[in-house]
Amino acid sequence: MDQAARHDVWAAGDPYERYVGRWSRKVAPEFLTWLAMPRDLDWLDVGCGTGALSQTILDRAAPKSVKGIDASAGFLEYAKANVLDPRVSFAVGDARSLPVDDASVDAAVSGLVMNFVPEPTRMAADMARAARPGGSVAVYVWDYSGQMGMMRVFWTTATELDPHAADEGPRFALCHPRALTAVFSEAGLEQVEVRPIDVPTVFRSFDDYWLPFLGGQGPGPAYVMSLDPERRDALRDRIRSKLREEADGSIHMTARAWAVRGRKG
Repeated sequence: MDQAARHDVWAAGDPYERYVGRWSRKVAPEFLTWLAMPRDLDWLDVGCGTGALSQTILDRAAPKSVKGIDASAGFLEYAKANVLDPRVSFAVGDARSLPVDDASVDAAVSGLVMNFVPEPTRMAADMARAARPGGSVAVYVWDYSGQMGMMRVFWTTATELDPHAADEGPRFALCHPRALTAVFSEAGLEQVEVRPIDVPTVFRSFDDYWLPFLGGQGPGPAYVMSLDPERRDALRDRIRSKLREEADGSIHMTARAWAVRGRKG
C-alpha cells in the first residue's frame, strides 16, 4: 500500500457523517432528480457507506427495493441503525465483485466511492452486470481538484506546509468528466453523460469546519491525525487565516460533484 492510500480510512459512521456525509446528503437528491427513474424499481447502492444515498432513494424514488453494499462493516452498522425501511437491505461486499445476481436490478448507483476503488472500470462493469438490459448505471464523485471547496483549501494549505502531503486532487484524476466518460465507455455502457452537481456547504463556525478533520475518517482527517500536535495546530491556524468568516462566524463554500450515467444495452 502506498503512503497516500494509508490515509484512506473509512470505518466509523459518526465521524464520516460530520466530515463529509452531511454534504453527500445534499448531492444525492440532485443526483436522483437528474436520473429521473420511474417508481417501483429495484436499486443497488454500491459503496453505500452510512446510507445517505440509500435513504434518499427511499425518500424520493419510491423504489420496490434497495440493496446497499459496502466493504466497511462499521459503516453498515451505522446504515442499519439509521436507515429503517423494510424495502432496504445491507451487505458487506467488494465493489468490483458484487454479491448480487446478474441482471437483478433496474438501477445500479454509487456515491463518492469510485475513486477509492483500485479498478474503477471493473467496478463499473460489475455494476453493469448487475443491471437488467436497458437499466441505468450512475455514479457521482467529488471534484477534488476543482470546486470541492472544503477539501481544496485543506489540501492546498497542507501541501504548502508539507510538500509530501497526499493531495486528493492529483491522486484522483478519475474525478473529471473525460476520465469518468472513459471508464463508463470501457465498461460497455451506452449513452454516457456527465454533469456537475453543486451544493452549498455552510459551516456554522470555523470549529464546524475544522473539528471533523480530527475524526480520522477519509484521507484529509487521517492525514491530520498523523501529524504531531505542533504541526496539526500550524495547519489549523494557516487554514483559518485563509477562510472568510461572515459577521456571524459562518463560513460559506461550495461543493461540486461530477455525476456520470450510462445505459446497459
